[in-house]
Amino acid sequence: MPSQTDDAHWMALALAEARLAAEAGEVPVGAVLVKDGQLIATGRNTPVAQHDPSAHAEINALRAGAAALGNYRLDGCELFVTLEPCAMCAGAMLHSRLARVVFGAADPKTGAAGSVLDLFAEPRLNHRTQVQGGVLAEECAGVLQGFFQQRRSVAREQAEPLRDDALRTPLERFAALGDYAFAPHHVQDLPGLHGWRLHYVDEEGAPGEDGHLASCLCLHGPGEWGYFFRHLVGAQGVRTLVPDLIGFGKSDKPKREAAHRLEWHRDVLLEWLDRVQPQPVVLVHSAAATELASLLQAAAAGRFAAAIVTPDGGERIKDAWRAPYPDRGYEAALRALGPLAWSSGPTPAQATALARSARNAMGYSAS
Repeated sequence: MPSQTDDAHWMALALAEARLAAEAGEVPVGAVLVKDGQLIATGRNTPVAQHDPSAHAEINALRAGAAALGNYRLDGCELFVTLEPCAMCAGAMLHSRLARVVFGAADPKTGAAGSVLDLFAEPRLNHRTQVQGGVLAEECAGVLQGFFQQRRSVAREQAEPLRDDALRTPLERFAALGDYAFAPHHVQDLPGLHGWRLHYVDEEGAPGEDGHLASCLCLHGPGEWGYFFRHLVGAQGVRTLVPDLIGFGKSDKPKREAAHRLEWHRDVLLEWLDRVQPQPVVLVHSAAATELASLLQAAAAGRFAAAIVTPDGGERIKDAWRAPYPDRGYEAALRALGPLAWSSGPTPAQATALARSARNAMGYSAS
């Protein structure tokens, strides 16, 4: 019986094939064929490149293995594949008389080794192939998830084109900020945005003891971005709405300073609030955002149940504040409204206190 160490070794080789498929733009599935502890053949998904719906990783590995062994019967061979086989591939494996099939991630949509159906357990078929799933399952699933996330990101970019006079910070610049990995939201069709794309976070914490959530507009100032509020996002009892002003954070960055006036940012924020939260909110803002917060309150006092200035925890995290700006071309907003503030934002304990204050301001019981 093969050891778990052996299985992991061969699955790692299949994962390498999957990553090559991803680099070629194919769904990242890889496979290797093994006999008597020796690598016989490899395969990866190529249906797009070959214009062939049957060119799955498993089929490609089986074809290469049969050619290498000079026999369409693959008695005694084991096939390692990063994703649970579909019905087509499972059928080919049974026809080739494989001794064993090992897969990584389960496929709840098309898996034919137990997820949707189990061809390998069909008693009316005249061959029995051992099946084992779950080997390096997390790694195999992670490659697939990363591929489809990137594909969705590209689709969003195509659906939300970038203006010629603006820049959009690559998402890789933010990849190291594990404490701000919240689901992104974007809006581009507000009249005041003129086609620039605004990024924002919209996260709900667990409801308070009374079942209510207090909605908070978390407003950063010049030289900051939404990362300032990372410890408040998702706090119990509050819904946190955290926009990145145009020119900052993950929002589009106009190349010219003239685009950046606090009055224009105020108008964009009010349009955005009308769409995402028409009811009154608690305005939670950094000290650097005091002037913009005052403009908002003066223009639409009824929109805000209260205004709270956040404390600064005192920590300086240079990489986080430099992340939105790969080079000077991205820094028009900094030149127009002020340099990097370097403020770290509230600590977790201060964020908890802020959430309580916001709930009190809305007339809800403290959590």
